[in-house]
Amino acid sequence: MELKVTTQIGQAAGVVNASEAVFGESFNEPLVHQVVTAYLAAGRAGTAAQKTRAQVRGGGAKPWKQKGTGRARAGTSRSPLWRGGGRIFAAVPRDYTQKVNKKMHGGAMRAILSELLRQDRLMVVEDFGVTGAKTKELVGKLRVLGLEKCLIITEAFDQNLFLSGRNIPNVYVTEVEQVDPVSLVTFEKVVVTVGAVKKFEELLG
Repeated sequence: MELKVTTQIGQAAGVVNASEAVFGESFNEPLVHQVVTAYLAAGRAGTAAQKTRAQVRGGGAKPWKQKGTGRARAGTSRSPLWRGGGRIFAAVPRDYTQKVNKKMHGGAMRAILSELLRQDRLMVVEDFGVTGAKTKELVGKLRVLGLEKCLIITEAFDQNLFLSGRNIPNVYVTEVEQVDPVSLVTFEKVVVTVGAVKKFEELLG
């Protein structure tokens, strides 16, 4: 299949041949949902921790005698009913990660890229380099292309481009090997270079 290529000044620059298997995949919503959910779950710290009545220090002595005071029976001052006591259902550290094998991840990425192309949210450019770490230069290029909220994907890590884009709101620069499914579905527009297209074909083909 052929993908339209645009220059940095918004002009047509021909087409690039792309793999039908990578950019022509049907959209598998359950698979994409599972992979995206797993990615978000893996980002959770899972370090929340509270103490039960057995773990709270102190409370060994009975607060008052069992009978004769007119007060409710109490065996410890660390009861969950007391201020400073333990929690009844205390939170414990846990691992939220979900198993997603390589085949599932690749299938979801192909489905997302193909759907972005069908929705006209995927833009292929010849090159997206900057002369230096200049935010103003990158802002000008995005304005020419009519882009505000976008994900820029390059073939390899470009330090100047990364430094130029990190201070621009709603703009994120990454490389093919670091791109994640959540970013692909979040941004309104995804800009990929011709080299990145070929790299996607190598990794997902």
